[in-house]
Amino acid sequence: MVTLCIPARLASTRLPRKVLLDLGGKPVVQHVWERAKQVKQAERVVIVTDAEEVAEVARKFGAEVMMTSPDCPSGTARISSVLDQLPGDFFINIQGDEPFIEPSLLDDLITCWKKTQCSLVTAVSKITDVERLQSPSVVKVVRAENGEALYFSRSPIPFFRGKEIKDWLNDYSYWSHIGVYGYNRDALARYPKLSATALESVESLEQLRFLAHGFKFQTIETHYHPVAIDTAEDLAAARKLLK
Repeated sequence: MVTLCIPARLASTRLPRKVLLDLGGKPVVQHVWERAKQVKQAERVVIVTDAEEVAEVARKFGAEVMMTSPDCPSGTARISSVLDQLPGDFFINIQGDEPFIEPSLLDDLITCWKKTQCSLVTAVSKITDVERLQSPSVVKVVRAENGEALYFSRSPIPFFRGKEIKDWLNDYSYWSHIGVYGYNRDALARYPKLSATALESVESLEQLRFLAHGFKFQTIETHYHPVAIDTAEDLAAARKLLK
């Protein structure tokens, strides 16, 4: 059984209450839920939140909701905190502020898990311009020959010795991380017992906790580029895109 989980936090810092903001006559999180419901290989879609206001809105548009502690520091922690209430073998973490998430990408993550029985799977997209390669907001992924993620970083990695950075993309494939995660049940169950690590703190990347404790991420390639809503400008752009 596959369950899709949408962590939806109300107390976002840069754009307060963003999951409930209006986007084309619906709250942002409803768009995410509606797209998740289109995933062919998933049996269940659950919104996990610590805010009763989010829960009330979600129930009105027909979503299943589970309440979590407000102390959960990440979406992964929020999902793992209710794992004992969730049946299933595989779970996908879909960010509650991505109203244009592609159902086909989520199906591809499920297919990858079914084929490989990997503990963790995530998505990557090819970087095609130097500006994105250098941007700390674009998380880069170094991959092994079998597609497993070797490391995630905000730095442009790997370092191409002997070439100026403007020429790196001509001779090597660089990948950005798309922040959607699939976990098998064992990985989620073990997560609360994994101690915080220096790597995740330094890079400010939650997935590095898994890597630092010996877990492996399989990756799939996608052309999808996230349209997450973190600022008022992002929301305005999303409204234009929706039209």
